[in-house]
Amino acid sequence: MPHTPATPEPPRPAPAATAPEPSVADCLYCGRPTEYPVDRPGIVLCPVCEWQEAQRTACSG
Repeated sequence: MPHTPATPEPPRPAPAATAPEPSVADCLYCGRPTEYPVDRPGIVLCPVCEWQEAQRTACSG
């Protein structure tokens, strides 16, 4: 026969409601998460790929 507690367990508080995190876009080159939201138009790159792309275009006379 299973043991039943003499007093019921107190109700647990409900988890705090948090605002849903905005979904971020993935980098088009490496797939890492970026700083930009999914609905941002144009090419979306992570900070590393963005820096590398700037270096490539700066030296391409």
